[in-house]
Order: sequence, then C-alpha cells, then structure tokens
Amino acid sequence: MTTTEAHPSDPARSDDHGAARARLLAEPGLGGAARRAALSRLSDRWLTGLYREAGAPAGTALVAVGGYGRGELSPRSDLDVLLVHEGPVDPQLPERIWYPVWDSGAALDHSVRTLDEARAVAAEDLKAQLGLLDARHIAGDAALTASLRSTLLADWRASAAQRLPELQQLCAERAERHGELSFLLEPDLKEARGGLRDVVALNAIAATWLADAPRDGLDAAAARLADVRDALHLATGRATERLSLQDQDQVAAGLGVLDADTLLRQVYEAARTITYASDVTWRAVDRVLAARSGRGRRISRIAFPFSGVGRGSGAVAKGTVDRRPLAEGVVEQDGEAVLAQGARPAQDPVLPLRAAAAAAQAGLTVSYATVRRLAAETRPLPVPWPDEAREQLVTLLGAGEACLPVWEALEAEGLITRLLPDWERVRCRPQRNAVHRWTVDRHLIETAVRAAAMTRRVARPDLLLVAALLHDIGKGWPGDHSEAGEVIVRDVAVRMGFDKDDTDTLALLVRHHLTLVDTATRRDPDDPATVDAITKVVGTLSHLELLHALTEADATATGPAAWSTWRASLVANLAGLAAARLAGGVTYPPAGEPTAEEERLAVEAGRTGAPALSLLAQAEQGEGGTEPMGVELTLAIPDQPGLLGTVAGVLALHRLAVRSAGLRELDPVGAGPVLLLSWTVAAEFGELPEAARLRADLRRALDGSLDVARKLAERDAAAPKRRGIATPPPVVSVAPGASSSATILEVRAHDAPGLLHRIGRALDAAGVRVRTAHVSTLGADAVDAFYVTDPAGLPLEPAHAREVAKAVQTALG
Repeated sequence: MTTTEAHPSDPARSDDHGAARARLLAEPGLGGAARRAALSRLSDRWLTGLYREAGAPAGTALVAVGGYGRGELSPRSDLDVLLVHEGPVDPQLPERIWYPVWDSGAALDHSVRTLDEARAVAAEDLKAQLGLLDARHIAGDAALTASLRSTLLADWRASAAQRLPELQQLCAERAERHGELSFLLEPDLKEARGGLRDVVALNAIAATWLADAPRDGLDAAAARLADVRDALHLATGRATERLSLQDQDQVAAGLGVLDADTLLRQVYEAARTITYASDVTWRAVDRVLAARSGRGRRISRIAFPFSGVGRGSGAVAKGTVDRRPLAEGVVEQDGEAVLAQGARPAQDPVLPLRAAAAAAQAGLTVSYATVRRLAAETRPLPVPWPDEAREQLVTLLGAGEACLPVWEALEAEGLITRLLPDWERVRCRPQRNAVHRWTVDRHLIETAVRAAAMTRRVARPDLLLVAALLHDIGKGWPGDHSEAGEVIVRDVAVRMGFDKDDTDTLALLVRHHLTLVDTATRRDPDDPATVDAITKVVGTLSHLELLHALTEADATATGPAAWSTWRASLVANLAGLAAARLAGGVTYPPAGEPTAEEERLAVEAGRTGAPALSLLAQAEQGEGGTEPMGVELTLAIPDQPGLLGTVAGVLALHRLAVRSAGLRELDPVGAGPVLLLSWTVAAEFGELPEAARLRADLRRALDGSLDVARKLAERDAAAPKRRGIATPPPVVSVAPGASSSATILEVRAHDAPGLLHRIGRALDAAGVRVRTAHVSTLGADAVDAFYVTDPAGLPLEPAHAREVAKAVQTALG
C-alpha cells in the first residue's frame, strides 16, 4: 500500500491535499526518488479531481511537463501543467482548475494551448520545448496527450540539427552565469554547470536519437543532486536551488551525512560525473552534425557502452577513417586521441600516460571509449615507475591548459588515483577560504597549468611541474599541510623513480612552497636576515628559481585575491636579492673517463677518418620483466664543421627522439681531435632503425651526398597540419661566468622533431665550435647547454656571444 493510499481523502479539497502532503513529507523512511514519485502521484490525484470538478469536456487533457512531467517533484517544486484542447474551450475552465491550486499556496506554472499552439511555442522557445519533451498524461483525453507527445518528439528530432547548437549555446551561457558546480562553495544545484539542468539537456539529446550520454553513474549522480535539493527545500522551507553555507550543516544532517564538507564532496563528485558525460556527449553531437553538414565523415549515431568496454573498445577499426599517429600505440581520429589498432594496453602499463601526454600536446582529448578501455585493461605501473612513465607525466603537465580536459577524462575513470593513490584524499575536497576558487585537487592541476608557462625560467622544468602538482597533497591530513606534504611527496617521488637529489628537491619545494611569499610580505626585505632566511632554505640558485616559479604558479592558480602586482613585486625583489647572494655561475657535471668501448670507437674514427658507431638497446626491469626504454648510440667522428646539426638531423630523419646527449673531444691517437657523441634515443613509434642503415645515412650526410636539411623540410611540408598547443617561447641565454675556457649557451625550448638539428645548424652558421654539450629532454621541454669557442678555441667576446644566442633563438622561432 502506498503512502497516499494509507490516507484516503477527497483529492479535490485543498486542505485535504495539504494534509496528505504534509503527512507524506513527514513519513519516516520515505525519501529520495520514492518520495519524489509519491509527491507526483499525490499531485496527480489532486489535479485529476480538480479537472473533473471543473467539468472539463471531451477533447481536453491535463498534462504535466518539466520536472513534474518526469515524476520528480521536490518538496517545494512548482506544478508545471498544460491544459491542452482540440476545439473551443470555456474561458472559465482553466480558472476553475487553477484557483484551488493557488488557494492552497502551491506554486503553479500553467498554460492553455491547442496542439498547434503548443508546437508553435516549442518552435519559438527552446526552454518551453525542453519542458514539453517530458509531457506526461494526468487526466482527460489520453489520446490527445499521446498525440501531443508524439508530435513534439517528431518535431524535436526533425529540427535537431538546428536546435542542438542552440541548446549547446544555452548551456554554455548558463555555465558562464552560474559557474561550475564542482568547485563552488555555494553552488546552484540546478543551474550551475554539472547541475540538474545539464541532466535535462542530456536527456533531450538522447531524445533526438543522434547521440546518447555515457550512462555509467549518470543516473546515480542526478539522483544525488536531487536528494540534496530535496533536503535543502525541507531545511529552508523555500524553493531554493542554492546550497548556501549557512544551510549546509542542516542539509547534511537531513541526509545523514557526516558533515558539510562530506556533503560538498558528494555534490562535487556527482557534478563531475554529469559534467564529464556532458563533455563527451557534446563532442559526439558535434561530430554527428559535422558529418551531416559534409564537414566530417558520415556518422549515423554515436553510442556509448553502458557497462564494460564492449562496443566502445577504444581501438581504431581498420578502413574507417583517416588516422594520424601521435605516439606509440596512439593515433588521432575525429579530433580525439584513440588507441591504434595494434595497441595492447594489457602489455603496456605506460600507455595511459603516453596517450594522455600525446593528446594534450596535440591539443586533443582522449576519447571516452579509449579511456574506458585503458582503465579496464591496463595493469598498474611497476614501482619505481619506468623512466618513460615519469617523462610522459611531465609531458602531460607541460601541455598547460590543454592538460585539463585530458586530466578530467583520466580522473573520471579512476586512472589518476590509480597512478597517485594519495590523490584520493584531496579529490573533490572543498577549501572553505574565500581566496580559493577551486577544490584542492583542481587547484593542484591548475597550479601545474600555470607552472607550464614558467618552464623557461628554471633549469629543471620537470621538478617544477611535479612540485606544482603535489604542493598541497598534504591537505586533508592532520597538522600543517606543508609538513604532511613533504612526507607524502618523498614517498611519491621514490615511487615515480626520481633519484635522491631530485626527491630532496621536490620535498624542499613542497615543504616551503609558502615560505617565499610569507617572508616577502611579512619581513623587511632590507634586513640582511630576511635574505639569509631564504638562502638558508633554498641552498642553491637552482632551488631558488624553482621556488620562485612555484610560488607564482600557486598564487595565480588560487585566485585573483592571492596575487597582485604589489605582492608579485615583493616576491620578485626578495628572490632577486637572494639570487645575488647565491650567484656563482652555472656548473655542469664534468664528463667521466671514456669507457673502453668509447676509446675503441675513437681510435677507429681517428684511424679511418670515418664515423664509427655502436648501438646498444636499453631496458628497464619491471614487474612483468624487462621493458624497452630506447637505444644508447655512441658515435665517434673526426671533428669537422656542422657535425652536431648533421648528426641530429639524421636521427630526426629516422624519427629518433633524443632523450639526452653529450658531446666531448678526445685525442686518442694524436691525429687530430675526434668528437665523441653519446646519445640516448627512442623511436617515436616503437620501430628502431637498422644499425647498418643508420650508419650509412650518417656517412652520406657527412660526405654531403645526403641533404639532411632538405629531406627534413620535404617531410615537414608533406605532413598533414595538426593543431597544436601554445607553448612558452624558446629562451637562449649566455651563462655568466660559468667557464673560463668556453662560452656556455643555454637553450630552453619546447621539444620538437629536429630541434637539435636546428640548433646545430645555427651554431655552425655563426662560425663557432661546439666543444662540449649537455642535452636533456625533460618531458616536453629541452634543456641544453653548449660549450662553444671561436675558431681559435677561445671563449667568445660578450657581444659576439649575445649575437650567437640571438641567432640560435631566431632559428628556433
């Protein structure tokens, strides 16, 4: 027996209806969707009685629309009702129905229309059309209601190509006005992005039969927001949608939730599920509409798997569409990153990070089906992580703004907490501080986004990005979050495979990420003790540069109130004073003694006058055995102009990415200097060239029979243009006082195919000799140092050094 059946009364009497409603709302154990449905049934019986008492003739029907039409009445929801009629109707009829509702104090949204009038209103007013899509019969002529529903649905489907872009714009404008539900301290549960209005929009898209949302967790998320709204209505006694701070404790208690923070986390989690489903669905709609307009491939409908990976395997079917390789196992298709046909997630634990990094660097996101497949099939990373995994994480973070949608896709399927278990404690955690505009986890990734624009300011961009991602990881633990974060980040850094020095640096940055700004704003910068306090903390100029960049990234990611011109100037001034105290030039580790193999190659090159090389495959030991990491290429060549750029160009032609490189002079036989180049390279797409072919191309390039620059230009011209991301411009500088025997040029740039080739050619064109080089690729950033001299072997004059640096920067664009 239902609740309303237990209390029979005259449904047409307002006082009886009010009493029955009050009893229903007070009934123990009745809540959630069951109570919303019971409220809808009670209202149905009441309105049915009023309709009959009003003497409604044949050819009329009373229809519930909107939330009432869906049977989802919250305690203070409006009754949204349409009286539809075929022919003339008594003008007093609607009032005989509406007046008892008004007299009861219930909120009523009403209209009276013929079928043609309803169609005309729907065609003109998108919001009205959305409400009518949920039309449900209450009383009267059921056939008339059925005709209304079928006609409006047919109109909606027929006009989908025109109405869906309008709906998308409506959703975007609403999000702009009300913000993102996932991050607001006082969110609007209905209107904010990720709220109940977006669920209505997703259902409307599904009704077009063009696309459907990924349904896993969507209904539960919508139900959770509706439950919170119900509790909010009961707590306030008002039809409000805004979860104000002063109401959150009472709402949490009404729902049996531990506290207001737990309530907000549940709201944020639900909103993120809805937001992600919306993003995925609107991308599908865009593809369908592009195909129908002839701007894309023909697609009849986009469907998403409801469970498992089934139809949405994430692999690219053969012979369907154009595919462009992005990375090993990853290709671009329809504006998204998907798995290549030969990808094997179960055998490649780095694949999720590789796919994410490749997508972000290309300005794409990872397709829904691909993320689902990666989550279902990929095994956990071994501990410590392989070098490639750490590099791919840094590459992902280094993409800046383009990282955000990729990160959200990974997080939606649980891949982030699988990679970083400590992330779970900060995920969706609110920050009850007016300065902060984001939850803790979103603040962390936003800080990494800001840091990505500052990578040219530091010698270790990888440490900057990882520190930005983890600097507040201690929030949610007892005590000072900086102290807790230091402990956590040491463990995380070791699991990621950072060595002891790098782990210590990350721990320092996390422990002291507030020290620079606090000292700058609270201490006298002219007091020598103030500068001493900072230099004692950082210890080195490199650490100071990292801390300064992290401080700025953290503050700008917090919100407008956390960073101002005044505060920035105070921090910059203190950092400058500390840098002057720490200044001592840049140093690079000296090369060790040559190995027996290096000496053998140098002797051979000096004796024959031709290049001598060896290739040695690298591997790392993981849980599943050894994993290929790249190739150690050692090359000995008699010194000659343009050597560095030529060799780098040959490697680029063979699609070998340079992870690190070193260059130094040897004189093993007294027959003139031999340059020894030690490279760590990896194939872009997993196919290493044959050693014999690589050796032959190097010889041809050195004797001039292979024009490397022309071949690279032809390949670049033939490659399809792909949108990329904005990256910080390259920085080429002269390191002051770093060496007495050579001038050191430092190059910090976004890594790209042929980068080292362009640098080498620019140095050669400038007429300088490269005596030693230290080349490293850190994620998506190249950080290189070149010891150069003039033809006589002397350091460059300062003006000449500046000219060479400018020439290299010009060559890099």
